[in-house]
Amino acid sequence: MKIFLAQQNYHIGNFESNTAKMIAAIESAKSQGGDLIVFSEMSVCGYPARDFVEFKDFIDKCYESIDIIKQYADTIGVLIGSPARNPIVEGKDLFNAAFFLYEGEIKAEVHKTLLPTYDVFDEYRYFEPAYDWQVIPFKGKKLAVTICEDIWNLGDNPLYRICPMDQLMQQAPDMMLNLSASPFDYTHDEDRKAVIKANVLKYKLPLFYCNAIGSQTEIVFDGGSLIFDKDANLVKAFPLFEEAIEGVELNDDGTITAAIIEPASRVPDKELTPAALEENLNIAQIHASLICGIRDYFAKMNFTKAILGSSGGIDSAVVLVLACEALGAENVRAILMPSPYSTSHSVNDAVALSENLKNPYDIIRINDVYESFLSTLQPIFNDLPFSLAEENIQSRSRGNLLMAIANKFGYILLNTSNKSELATGYGTLYGDMAGGIGVLGDCYKLQVYALAKYINRNEEIIPSHIITKAPSAELRPNQKDSDSLPDYEILDKILYQYIERRQGPDEIKAQGFDVALVDRTLRMVNNNEYKRNQFCPIIRVSPKAFGVGRRVPIVGKYLS
Repeated sequence: MKIFLAQQNYHIGNFESNTAKMIAAIESAKSQGGDLIVFSEMSVCGYPARDFVEFKDFIDKCYESIDIIKQYADTIGVLIGSPARNPIVEGKDLFNAAFFLYEGEIKAEVHKTLLPTYDVFDEYRYFEPAYDWQVIPFKGKKLAVTICEDIWNLGDNPLYRICPMDQLMQQAPDMMLNLSASPFDYTHDEDRKAVIKANVLKYKLPLFYCNAIGSQTEIVFDGGSLIFDKDANLVKAFPLFEEAIEGVELNDDGTITAAIIEPASRVPDKELTPAALEENLNIAQIHASLICGIRDYFAKMNFTKAILGSSGGIDSAVVLVLACEALGAENVRAILMPSPYSTSHSVNDAVALSENLKNPYDIIRINDVYESFLSTLQPIFNDLPFSLAEENIQSRSRGNLLMAIANKFGYILLNTSNKSELATGYGTLYGDMAGGIGVLGDCYKLQVYALAKYINRNEEIIPSHIITKAPSAELRPNQKDSDSLPDYEILDKILYQYIERRQGPDEIKAQGFDVALVDRTLRMVNNNEYKRNQFCPIIRVSPKAFGVGRRVPIVGKYLS
């Protein structure tokens, strides 16, 4: 039996495009003698559709797409993902389902059992868990079909009432097939291998894992679909962040006609979550994920051109490079806005970067704008000393200018704030925190430096001075980030423990960090939730990003 996986990039609610893409994959598999083709979770409508599934019309369109696709499932079996209506009065109205199409008909329907309700997931809000588990007979074989999370429970977690695979194993299936929409984070690719290997070792069956790719606003799916033989050897690994349709021959004895890429002995045995921040970990994957996030956000929103403030600092430099790669340098406009406190080398560095990239740039000095604000405010400010108010006027002036140009020419503003700044509140609301999408908001400052070095791995694209100079907002004379924040080498590691690993203050202090510094850092994080709550969507690359995956009360007293 020749089995294909279709790793594709879907657009939520774009039924015409998604359907056409799936039909093209089916026809390709048929032309290569395919018996079965598997698509990813919720492939018909895109994932996560969230409250769209509460609209009857949206679900109607899902079924209309299935009716079109099934016509092409004539000589080939087709497994697709879609919401399915629940005919039972009790429970929620929908299932997260896989539809098996063959001979122009819907032959079977499989429902997801384990509905994730954590981090970016909120499936139990919409779907009813499966209450029935049946293998699917097909061409003399029995298919054990599961959806995403259902293979992450091997029956050893007491929190789960049911282990779907254990239920299916009672019917002696010949293979395991999983439709998935598993988001990217820089710790996740080896985790998937470990989980799939554990399933194969337990059930002694080959497993075909089809994952989605593409960005859906803040969530990026990296693909990386996998095929394991019955001995837990990895025989097919799909590319990350690329569409691909590939197949293998499954023999009657359960073996797979394909070269072993990674023997079972080399596949990880358990999930590998770093105990401490490793800023270089999978930096190439983070780089590719951010480019995918920018490119898909613009393409799926029908945007074409981006704008950003280019300060000569490391954050804006990295964002500019990523945007040029994602959208084309000609479509990314950099605006340099020096103030009275900007250094000449910052302007020179920003100009050199744009000349390296060959993207359009403009220099707009904000001295007159800044002085105008001060003059207007003088009757109220009187002779009070220079403070944060005067610093933030500069930042908000830049935000206003960027948004004016964006409105005039139809650009989307890229935000350049990093995760360290967002965590500690080191940013100006409606100033440098403005933007349509946050590119680096899930990358700590140390990871931003790692990205810059990765970008320069073959040639100097980002001028070396941008990387080596001390970071500064340049909003007052001789300002440095270290005037307001702990050293990033220590700060980022404390933040990682608190945000990604959810360690409390006592646990973090026990790791040897300075007691007063830990208290100060955690207070900054909690006291600035109100700022993050007004921030734009952030491209997610970590196990715990700000935004939909981290829900913290704004007015909470914890650690404040």
